[in-house]
Amino acid sequence: MTRNILKLNIFAALKMMLFPMAIITLFWKDQIGLSLTEILLINVFFSGASLIMEYPSGYISDHLGYRRSLLIACGFGLIGWGAYLFAQNFWHVVGAELLLGVSHAFISGSDNALLYETLRADGQTELYTRCDGRMAGWAQIGEAGGALCAGLLYVANPLLPFMIQIGVWVVALAVVLTLQEPEGEKRPHISSHVKEAFRISRYCFVEQKRVRATMVFGVLLSLASFYPVWLVQPFMQQCAVPLAWFGPIWAGANLTVAFCAYHSHWVLARVGIKRIYLLFIGLIVLAFLGLGLTTMLGSFLFYYLLTAMRGLQGPIIRSFLQQEASRYMRASLLSLHSLLFRVGYVATGPAIGWISDTSGLQTAFVVLAGGFALTLPLAFRSFLHHHREIS
Repeated sequence: MTRNILKLNIFAALKMMLFPMAIITLFWKDQIGLSLTEILLINVFFSGASLIMEYPSGYISDHLGYRRSLLIACGFGLIGWGAYLFAQNFWHVVGAELLLGVSHAFISGSDNALLYETLRADGQTELYTRCDGRMAGWAQIGEAGGALCAGLLYVANPLLPFMIQIGVWVVALAVVLTLQEPEGEKRPHISSHVKEAFRISRYCFVEQKRVRATMVFGVLLSLASFYPVWLVQPFMQQCAVPLAWFGPIWAGANLTVAFCAYHSHWVLARVGIKRIYLLFIGLIVLAFLGLGLTTMLGSFLFYYLLTAMRGLQGPIIRSFLQQEASRYMRASLLSLHSLLFRVGYVATGPAIGWISDTSGLQTAFVVLAGGFALTLPLAFRSFLHHHREIS
C-alpha cells in the first residue's frame, strides 16, 4: 500500500504533465484561427463532456474499481491527444476536447478515492490532507515540467508538444497497470443502480447540508482559479511578454500550486478555517484587481496569487468531503463536486469570454473581482454554519 501511494503520486505528475497546456490558447488562436469566444466555448464542450460523464464515471469507479476507472481514462486520453495531430478547424478541436473531457471525468475522484482507501487499509486516514496535498504537489510539479519547455517546442513545431503528450499517456497507462486496489468494505446489495445513484445525489445535495455547503464553497474557489487559465496567455501577449517566457512562467505558476498544496495541512492547522477564508478572498480579489488595472510586463505575477490559493484550497476542501463519504460512494461524492464545478463553468464561461472579446480582458478581470467579492462571503458563511465543530 505504501508503494501504491508512490505510484499514485507518479500518476498525478504524469496526468498533469501537459506539454500543450502552456501554449494551447496560442495554438487555438494562431494555428486553428479561433476567437476568444470560440476558445471559451471549446472549454464549455470539454466541461460539458466532463459534466455528462462526471457522476456516471464516479459511480462506475466506486463499483467497478478505481484502478479500472483510471485505465479507461488513460485510453480516452491517448485517443484525445492523438486527435490533435489531425485537427484543422473548430469542430476537430471540439472532438478532441470531448474525448479528453471523458478521460478527465474517469480520473476525477478515482485517484483521490484510491488514495483515501489506501490510507484506510493501513489505518492512517488522518494523514489524508497531507497525502492529498503531496499528490497535488506532484501533479503541479508534473505540469510545471511539461510547461517549462513548451514555448520552445511550439516554436520548433506547433504539433511537437502534442506528440510528446501522447508518449506521456503511454507511460501513465503503464503506471496504472501496476496499482493495487485495496480491499474495501463489504459491498452492499443494490437492487437498482439508478436508484442508488439518485440516493447518493440526494444525500449530497439535499440530506447532508454540510456536504452541500462545502461543495458550493469549493466550487467558487475553483472557478476563481480556473477562468484565468484561459485568459492569462492572451493577457501576457497584451503585456508584451516574450513567447519564450511563456513556458517558464507557466512552470512557475504550477510550482506555486505545488508548494502551497504540499503545505496546505500545515497552513490550516496554524491559521484556522476562519482566517484561511480571509486569506482566500484576499488573494482572489487582489489578483483580479491587479490583472484588471495594470498592463506592465510583470503584471502576470498577480496570477500567481490565484495559483497559491488554488494549491491551498484543493486538499482542504477534498479532505472535508472525504470525511463525509463511505467506501461505495467516495468517488461518486467527489465526482458530484466536480460536476457542480463544471455546471458553474458552463453557465458562466461563455459570458466571461464574451466580456473579454467585446470589452477587453481587463474589464473581464475587474468584473470577476467584483463577482467573487460578493459571492464568496455568502458561501463561506453557509460553510462555516454547517461546520460549527471546526470553528
